[in-house]
This record gives sequence, structure tokens and C-alpha cells, in this order.
Amino acid sequence: MAVPHRVAVLALPGVIPFELGIPSRIFGAANDEGAPPRYEVAVCTLDGGPVQTEAGFGITVDHGLELLASADTVVLPPFHPLDAVAPGSPVAAGLAAALASLPAGTRKVAICTAAYALAECGLLDGRPATTHWHEAAEFQRRHPLVKVDAGVLFVDDGDVLTSAGVASGVDLCLHIVRRDHGSDVAAQAARRCVVPPWRDGGQAQYVERPVPAESGSGTAATREWALRRLAEPLSLQQLAAHARMSVRTFTRRFRDEVGLTPGQWLIRQRVDHARGLLESTDLPVELVARRSGFGTALSLRQHLRAAAGVSPADYRRTFRARDSAHHDMSVGADTVRP
Repeated sequence: MAVPHRVAVLALPGVIPFELGIPSRIFGAANDEGAPPRYEVAVCTLDGGPVQTEAGFGITVDHGLELLASADTVVLPPFHPLDAVAPGSPVAAGLAAALASLPAGTRKVAICTAAYALAECGLLDGRPATTHWHEAAEFQRRHPLVKVDAGVLFVDDGDVLTSAGVASGVDLCLHIVRRDHGSDVAAQAARRCVVPPWRDGGQAQYVERPVPAESGSGTAATREWALRRLAEPLSLQQLAAHARMSVRTFTRRFRDEVGLTPGQWLIRQRVDHARGLLESTDLPVELVARRSGFGTALSLRQHLRAAAGVSPADYRRTFRARDSAHHDMSVGADTVRP
């Protein structure tokens, strides 16, 4: 029987309770009742003892740093104050030693301002990362070697992943489930948690800014309309006309609401639709390209490689292999009896 993916959540002093609970909730929701678990999640602290949360109450855990030695993924939830991990602080040395001791290949995940912890340990130098938009400028000032992108909900840089603030931790954990097991399992986990499997846009839509003047309408209805017509050529003029706005007004309001231009958003939706078709059907790549609105396999290949770093054929092969492995595991669990 396949061994579940082990997730260790490292709670530092001042941990923020909401984000502390995200990994257990999302990864737990990716497990099927009665089937071998895909994930096992456990929480630890630097010394195995209780820690005080940012919310004014303490938590106790069952594990210390010994949990990290067998972890496939280590998640750091955010904490407050941020200076708790600054050089010379009581936590800094223990944290640096703990992260340095991780086996090669261990996936490291920072939710929100926990990116400070990875950065203080040098794990983000020269790499792309994000954090809460409100802290991004200070984060960049303190860590000039990090390639900070304050406009996205999360950054996946292979073995190191970072998210923006608060609920973006949900987005990142769902992304990890999708990366590990495909869109169907991620969508299932999202439904169980009553959250969207994918949120449009980035942090730009949440950054403090003057509220746009009310025009009596928005772009949500047009986005829904476009999602039903991804296979069709959709121009900016068509989208604006459906919204009964000028192109200029539509583009401005779209960016205010979504955080992306209409063109960027449309490409993202088409890539997402193509990924679903590659994972769940045997359609030829040319047909997948047409049904997702890219027109040609070459165009799909270029956009999928930009989004996921792989070709359509490689993407399909990867997820089909994972589906096959999970199927074999499930069949074994159903047929083997004590």
C-alpha cells in the first residue's frame, strides 16, 4: 500500500491560529473516506512544547522537531511579531538549524508572512516569492536578494512555495493538492471546504485603493458569459459590448475587480480548462487546443509551458501516471482482506 505524503506544520511562537489550521483542513479534505489517505498532517513546535498564539491563547502539540525528519512537506504558518525570527532572536537559531536539517527534496511552504522565516534562513535568496501585500515592501527591503512578486496569490518555485495573506494559504494548499493529484482531487477538497478551487486574479484586487465610482454594473456577468464560450474567439470589444461598457471603462473595471487585464484572465481560464481536458480525457492535443480556445496545438503548448513549465503531452503523462498509481492503490485496499 502506498505511503501517504507526510505534512509537518511547524508552529512558531506567536503563530496565527487561522492559518495554522489551513494545512490540516485542506490536505485532510483531499483524503477519501475508506481509502488509503493521500496526506497525513501533524503539527510540531521547535521544542515539542506548547506555544502561545497571536490570538492570546496557547496550543499544545504532540511533536517536536523529530517530526521534520520524516516529512515530505514542511509548512510554516505566519506568526507575529515578525521580529521573532530576526537574527539574534531566541527563535532564529533553532529555526535555522531545523530548516537546515531537512532532508534534500523536502518541500518547504510558507503561508503569508512566514516567508520572513524562510528568507531569514537564506532559503529564498535569488528565488521568486510572495508575502502579504501590506508587508511586501518591507520584506523586499530586508531581503533584497529575494525576487518579490507582491501581485500574486502564491508562488510555486518547485521545492519552495510561498503565499500571500490569510486565505491565500487555502489557495496555495489547493494548488499543492492539484499539483500532487490533479484537478479533480483539488476540486473535491475545495467542495468539502466550501471554497473556490481557484480564485481569479492576484493580490492587486485586495490592495488598498480608492473605491471605483459605482456605475450600476460590474464585469462578473461577462466573466460568466465568457467562461461558457472559451472555445470561441473572444475579443476585448466583444467582452466590453456584453458588459455594455466602453472598452476603456470595461478594462479599468475589470482590473479593479479581478486584478488582471481581460486578456490575462482569459488566457488563465483557457489554460485551466485545457489542463482539465488533458487530465480527464483522451482527446488529441489539437482538439484540446480548439476546445479551450487556443486554436492550435502550438499555441496551447506555448501557453501551457509558460503556466506549468511542461508540454501538453508531458502534463497528461504526469497526471495519468498519478491517477493510475492511485487507482492501483485503491484497488489493493478494496481487495486485500486481513
